[in-house]
Amino acid sequence: MNNPGLQNKVFLLLLAVVSLAFAAILWPFYAAIFWGVALTILFAPLHRRLLRRMPQRRNLAALATLVLCLVGVILPVALLSISLVQQGSQIYDRLHSGQLNVGLYFEQIMAALPPWASGMLDRMELTSVAALQHKLSTMAVQASQFVASRVFNIGQNTFQFLMSVGIMLYLLFFLLRDGAALAVRLRDAVPLNNEYKHKLSEKFTTVIRATVKGSLVVAAVQGMLGGFIFAVLGIQGAVLWGVLMAFLSLLPAIGSGLIWVPVAIYFFATGAVWQAVTLTAFGVGVMGLVDNILRPLLVGKDTKMPDYVVLISTLGGMSLFGLNGFVMGPVIAALFMSAWDIFAPPPPGADPQ
Repeated sequence: MNNPGLQNKVFLLLLAVVSLAFAAILWPFYAAIFWGVALTILFAPLHRRLLRRMPQRRNLAALATLVLCLVGVILPVALLSISLVQQGSQIYDRLHSGQLNVGLYFEQIMAALPPWASGMLDRMELTSVAALQHKLSTMAVQASQFVASRVFNIGQNTFQFLMSVGIMLYLLFFLLRDGAALAVRLRDAVPLNNEYKHKLSEKFTTVIRATVKGSLVVAAVQGMLGGFIFAVLGIQGAVLWGVLMAFLSLLPAIGSGLIWVPVAIYFFATGAVWQAVTLTAFGVGVMGLVDNILRPLLVGKDTKMPDYVVLISTLGGMSLFGLNGFVMGPVIAALFMSAWDIFAPPPPGADPQ
């Protein structure tokens, strides 16, 4: 039967089905694919410069960019992960053996509380300070064991991790070599006018670069500074705590204070005044200054998104996609805002976000 309208509908249905099926096949490797695309966008300017120097050697230019990415990004992360696994395993073993008693630290803090604070806790939901000590101690032990066990499991999933890295590097090479032509084909296939496609693709690229480059720089700097001050103060597992501070610094406005502030409170409560003052001054004056200066310059300035949108989208992205969500969340938020700006443009004179 020759019915062009019906044939088009059947073909579109077939196209949707096979596309969804292909997406389902790729889904187990979504993180490796996403980071392959993200690193391609991040290293595309370097690849273009190398390609101008060797225009007839596309494979060599892509391979050289891949090697620079491997040496400059992936190997340092791998070395840091090895140190992280080692320290995480040590803390995990100490927790199980009882050498590290997190509950004792809370008991010391509670014992150092002034009478008015103890009385206030008695008037709250918990009936006694002892009950609060027990609850906090239990929660602290469980949280510490969870963090340490998750770090320890990194070493147990080595094969899966290496396979994902291999897929990412393999994809990165071909995206560097053929990415420009593939991007043109994808833009041509999207049924939107050129202005909309240009705006959305530009926003996607900008947010990827700003978030990966900016957030990782801020996280790396804060993690190094936090690990440094913890090592100076003699806190065991400085690398582990530095990595945790780097991870938490991905959250705007909250940041690494979730780690160093409780440690400073513990120092104050146990009479280690100079350690407490040093850690507080360093956390506020150095680490806080890094976040307040670098993040707006590297992230907010390029994404043009309010801080509260970046924070909420980062938290939401991490809850859905894990660590990958610190990039995927802001990217989805930026595309959402751009699409609505196209659908309902802001009034003249308004400050577009």
